[in-house]
Amino acid sequence: MQRSHATTTVLRGLVFAVLACALALTHAAPAVAEPSIAEIEKQLDEAWEKLEPVIEQYNKVHSQLQANLKRSSDLRARSRPLALQVEMAAARAGTIAARQYRLGPASGLSALLTTGSPQTFGYRLAILDYLARADAQQVAEVAALRDKYDADRATVDALVAQQRQQDTELAARKKVIEGEVDRLEKLRARLGPPPSKSSLYIGNCPPVYAAGAAGIAVKTACAQIGKPYVWASGGPDSFDCSGLTQYAWKAAGVSLTHFTGAQWTEGAAVSKANLRPGDLVFFYSDLHHVGMYVGNGLLVHASRAGIPVKMARIDSMPYMGARRPG
Repeated sequence: MQRSHATTTVLRGLVFAVLACALALTHAAPAVAEPSIAEIEKQLDEAWEKLEPVIEQYNKVHSQLQANLKRSSDLRARSRPLALQVEMAAARAGTIAARQYRLGPASGLSALLTTGSPQTFGYRLAILDYLARADAQQVAEVAALRDKYDADRATVDALVAQQRQQDTELAARKKVIEGEVDRLEKLRARLGPPPSKSSLYIGNCPPVYAAGAAGIAVKTACAQIGKPYVWASGGPDSFDCSGLTQYAWKAAGVSLTHFTGAQWTEGAAVSKANLRPGDLVFFYSDLHHVGMYVGNGLLVHASRAGIPVKMARIDSMPYMGARRPG
């Protein structure tokens, strides 16, 4: 009986110990509530504020890379005919030099006997000497021009190599942040449906009439509402922020760079009080976001991944300034 009682006491002690551990674990790791839609949206916005500057930096390097590749190709094309001119000019100079050598002291008496006039012989030598020196100068000028193009091309090629490296580095950085945004968007998708097409509008687009090139740009921007955001995309099926403004103004015959920082310098400064439809409006202190003003305090922009091109109020983001293209 004593052994049975002792065994029961031990078992009871073990049960109480297990229960105590379970309670301790329960208090140490409380259940985490599922975040609300508002909390998820806040996390998305914070993550996007980190990602979009990287995307726009990628756009900057990519645009510079494309421009320098074209410049390098143009310099190569212009250098090839110059090199051929150098070769042809050198060949002509060589022919003249050979003729002058043949008419040198060794054949001077024969030439005099042939012409019968020392004066004529002197004229011939003078003309040959002049032609040889003129050709030599031409060769030197063409060679100098060719060397300049070759030097420019070497500079551009070095810059292109550097920018290709930057391109790769930016893509790697973008991939890390984009992975986080993708995780948040998957969580957001479980909590509710994507925005409806009607929710992307704030009244009519455009809300006011705009004439000329600006009117074409505004109508083009409005026509893209509902198309998806895709980083580094400039249309026609998807856009990022600077890709959308570039695409809209291209329809109006105005060329813009696919980079917010460049677009900030590609138009005339406009005060907020004097905004007109078609003006580019910029946001955040580093100018990493741009949209198109369409009138009545509204803009059309490609805001972020997971949200299609839409209308918004210009006061919904930290406004920094505006530029008028054209």
